[in-house]
Amino acid sequence: MDIFEPYKEYSALHIVLEVIAVMFGVASVFYSKQNNIKVYPTGIISTLIFVYLLYQWELFGDMIINGYYLVMSVYGWYLWKNPSDDRPELPISLTSKKDYQISALIFLLSSIFVCLVYVWYKRFGVWWSYIDILTTGLFFVGMYLLAKRKVEHWILLIVGDFISIPLYYFKGYTITAILFLAYTVIATLGYLEWKKIWKRENP
Repeated sequence: MDIFEPYKEYSALHIVLEVIAVMFGVASVFYSKQNNIKVYPTGIISTLIFVYLLYQWELFGDMIINGYYLVMSVYGWYLWKNPSDDRPELPISLTSKKDYQISALIFLLSSIFVCLVYVWYKRFGVWWSYIDILTTGLFFVGMYLLAKRKVEHWILLIVGDFISIPLYYFKGYTITAILFLAYTVIATLGYLEWKKIWKRENP
């Protein structure tokens, strides 16, 4: 079976845009692994393109995830770039009890929201809609914890990325499935790197 067969029905514009979004997406995760603020401008370009593409493909749950990525990227960029006297530069740290409580709330609200969207668009007839709810919650929480520079955000992204590999393949978007394979590898390396940095700064 030709894994790129579904692309025979796609427009050249959509294929080019998907490739560009993938390139910037990989760059964003790489910069995140390096604890580099460039994670945000590269991520914003990638998510803007994916929001457009996912709307065209009627993958509304995935579109919501990327729309949220866009908002959190702007928020995270602000937090990382603009330290002040009352808000110093964010260090890499472990997730606190309060962070876990906020994360649980974000996961619950995002899951409910995606359920409502899928009910509205009558998308629950497709089996992957139920998995989308899980990955949306994971990615929503992961992006929030990334903005706060929490080590554990990598764990959520690793799980969400790994689930998304077969998910996007079965949806017919092989290039994006390959992207999530790269995400999984880089996120694993990122977790190890951030854990090393945290241990070095907190002997």
